[in-house]
Amino acid sequence: MESVDAPVKGIPANLEAERAVLGSLLIDPDAIIKVANFLRPEDFFRERHAWLYEAMLALNERREPLDFVTIVDELERRGQLEEVGGPAYVTDLISSTPSAMYVDHYARIVERTALLRRLIGAAGQIAELAYDDSQDVDEVIDRAESLIFGVSEARIHRDLMPIRAIMGNVVDRIDFLARNQDTLMGVPTGFMMLDRLLGGLQKSDLVILAARPAMGKSSLALNVAQNAAKRYGARVAIFSLEMSNEQLVQRLLSTETGIDSHRLRLGQVHDDEWPILLEAANMLANTNIFIDDTPAATVNEIRTKCRRLYAEHGLDMVMIDYMQLMSGQAGGLDANRQQEIS
Repeated sequence: MESVDAPVKGIPANLEAERAVLGSLLIDPDAIIKVANFLRPEDFFRERHAWLYEAMLALNERREPLDFVTIVDELERRGQLEEVGGPAYVTDLISSTPSAMYVDHYARIVERTALLRRLIGAAGQIAELAYDDSQDVDEVIDRAESLIFGVSEARIHRDLMPIRAIMGNVVDRIDFLARNQDTLMGVPTGFMMLDRLLGGLQKSDLVILAARPAMGKSSLALNVAQNAAKRYGARVAIFSLEMSNEQLVQRLLSTETGIDSHRLRLGQVHDDEWPILLEAANMLANTNIFIDDTPAATVNEIRTKCRRLYAEHGLDMVMIDYMQLMSGQAGGLDANRQQEIS
């Protein structure tokens, strides 16, 4: 007779792999260090398996031994022993596990099926959003992308690595740079001395321009974005949280033509300046600069838009003007502004 908590036909789950993970950890308690960094209790389809794994993690956290006696005691203290199946189920897990050697392989199977179930769940939520006519279509698309991104983000694991595993890549890169001294590896800023110091803006760099108000932070950042796109064909996303997109483009035109931005705002363009203005407008219109002027944009919104831009056009640099106007939503209701900015 099929168990009441067996998976519904078609739903990804591997109960044998779940049992094998738990049995392996009871046979070889030290093996928990192989799986604890990526396998979570919610990855188990069967609830009693999740409880068992949670109890094992708790024992490991308290530096207590993990064996038949301690796990039974832990479950009893949690009031879950009888619902798990009693001591007999724990004994059965140990006796039915073929080998503790392959615990990481069993754990990867459990993780993979959990990921597939989350994808199915996200697909269901996306379908519900799509059926709701009251929702704006752009909001539906953003929400759908966030749901899928949430599933993929959960897969990112950073493990501690021995230095020898990293050293080869570092030496190879230094060797490549030594043989390509005249080639900038990052996105050029267009400012010669700055590029010599930085080697261009490197991938994964977070560069923050800090200065007192009205010192030219926005102008410098816009110049860097404009130079990168105009001279080097970089694909640049600009998030302008303070200025409208028209104001920002006006500043780009002012920088490119040398015409005072105040005169451009008032339309005070001399006859001999119109050819210069139109030529600059045509040139800038053909660069890969993409502008978003949504006020108080959140980190997730910016990430979603960048992800979409990367998929459609590619993306080399993101510029945000300015950081304090962003809504972080990173630390919950109790987070202070310093934590949110961090």
